[in-house]
Amino acid sequence: MIVEHALLHIKPGRTGDFEQAMLQAKPLITCQPGFKSIELRRSSGQENQYLLLVEWDRIESHQDGFRKSSEYEKWRTLLHDFYEPMPSVEYFGTSLFND
Repeated sequence: MIVEHALLHIKPGRTGDFEQAMLQAKPLITCQPGFKSIELRRSSGQENQYLLLVEWDRIESHQDGFRKSSEYEKWRTLLHDFYEPMPSVEYFGTSLFND
């Protein structure tokens, strides 16, 4: 299992529109082969910051699957204009705690 992590900085005054766009975009990622789960959490300290966590069965499901799909192009159209700067994506492996 791989966790994709992206810290999203949303342009000021656009958080409401971003949240609506994310609701529209969610089905584009949840239908992907290898997709497991998605979480979007708003920062408690910075109004325009969100944490996106997506679980995949393996890294290739995101990089070679979703990122090269027509659904990703729709995802980009819906969401990428909200980011400033563009987020970097990191991947994390198996948890050290299995409880």
